[in-house]
Amino acid sequence: MRIQIRGANRFVVTEAIKNYIEDKVGSLQRFLPNNQDLEARVYIKIYDVIQKVEVTIPGNQFILRAEEENDDLYAAIDLVVDKLERQIRRNKTKANKKIREREGISDYFVTVDDTPVTHQAEDEVPYKVKNVHLKPMDVEEAIMQLDLLGHDFYVYRDMAVDAVCVVYRRKDGKYGVIETNN
Repeated sequence: MRIQIRGANRFVVTEAIKNYIEDKVGSLQRFLPNNQDLEARVYIKIYDVIQKVEVTIPGNQFILRAEEENDDLYAAIDLVVDKLERQIRRNKTKANKKIREREGISDYFVTVDDTPVTHQAEDEVPYKVKNVHLKPMDVEEAIMQLDLLGHDFYVYRDMAVDAVCVVYRRKDGKYGVIETNN
């Protein structure tokens, strides 16, 4: 697994921090498919006394993402790796069940180009653009992907209605689906 490390807010990644991140994030490789060339993107932000670590690992079958904050950078790295490991373990059973039920589920997971593109004019607010290729999947697969990412919503193409849909997490902990009209 390749590991790309970036720092924000004038943070300089030292060799010791780089080695620590490569060791910790690289340990996740044992849970991930060996046949994929994976790249982990690690982004470190420093605020006054808080260090924030974000890790994204996009793959063909999944997108793993976690972020943690702590006053100690090494502790934040440990926490984010633990969170990613829990995500992998929690969703491994779900994915294996789906694969047994219907072979080829990996073809239905979305691949995201997470390259940040910011557009800013003098009077505009900066925003981030993500290009997403929507592959057909059912609601259960979209919910699993939503949980893997740890987001509150997920956009996908529903196989049953052949439309772009949004699955979201409601305040009561249940899920909702928004179907669009073409």
